[in-house]
Amino acid sequence: MVSSTHNAFMLDTEQLDKVFKKEKFHGCLISKENEEIYQFFKNKKSEKKQHKINSCTKSITSALIGIAYDKGYIPDLNTPISTYFPTLLNDQDNKKRSITVDHLLTMTAGFDWPEMGEWRGWPGMIHSPNWVNFTLQRPLVSEPGEKMNYNSGCSHLLLAILQKQTGATAREFAQRYLFTRLDFADFLWHEDPQGINIGGFGIHLSIRDLHMFGMLYLNRGRWNKKQLISEEWIDRTTEPENLTYPHFGHYGHHWWTSKTLTDEPFYFAMGMGGQYTCILPTRQMVVTMVNDTYADSGKPLHILRDVILNGG
Repeated sequence: MVSSTHNAFMLDTEQLDKVFKKEKFHGCLISKENEEIYQFFKNKKSEKKQHKINSCTKSITSALIGIAYDKGYIPDLNTPISTYFPTLLNDQDNKKRSITVDHLLTMTAGFDWPEMGEWRGWPGMIHSPNWVNFTLQRPLVSEPGEKMNYNSGCSHLLLAILQKQTGATAREFAQRYLFTRLDFADFLWHEDPQGINIGGFGIHLSIRDLHMFGMLYLNRGRWNKKQLISEEWIDRTTEPENLTYPHFGHYGHHWWTSKTLTDEPFYFAMGMGGQYTCILPTRQMVVTMVNDTYADSGKPLHILRDVILNGG
């Protein structure tokens, strides 16, 4: 058995290699205390490829909203979104006027949005000529703030607000304040028909760049001696808020949260098909996995708990 030992943490790399090969993963990176202790790539192409990270995009959206909040572009998370979308004031359902930016971040806006139900993971807005209008026009099925329901439309509205407030696309804003600072390689970010970068999915990144994003959060928003995201924002957005999908865990502000088999808290970005970057503060670890197992998006979570952390 080949092992890596860091502060009594034993990583069975041979077993991990077998698991990832069997499950046909594209890649995995593991770091502990800012040092990479494991890497697996399906092939040389997988290491450099820009992978679809799907809903991991949502956690990047959260980071960008946090930077905009810290810089004063979005001064108050309790601001009603009708401030940014005045057409809501004419909507027949007056309850929509009480939807806030914070409700979008926690996905508690209350819209009828069966993304994890009859839509089978694909939001209906993708077939619409105007994604923002499609989302805003959805009826409410619960009071804003009452309960969480997974909603990529909420994520998209956040980046529409970002673009309105900053005068820059999310791609431009991310390049200026985040991606360039992290030395990201080239990346792809799709847009809606109006040119708004997609808030809930649509980014293609290398595995290593997704891992660096996780490392930024492990280091509490600090990179190369510069604070890119405030510690307060990271604490606020990675706290468990709502439990709607117990098989994944609680939802915070565009981050999922859960616990290890030994009851240690961790949080993670998750994309449909098996893309993850998981931050374990108590172990000072980041685990990033990329796959396309659309039949079981939760499989990497099981590998994290049962195989990667089993020796810790």
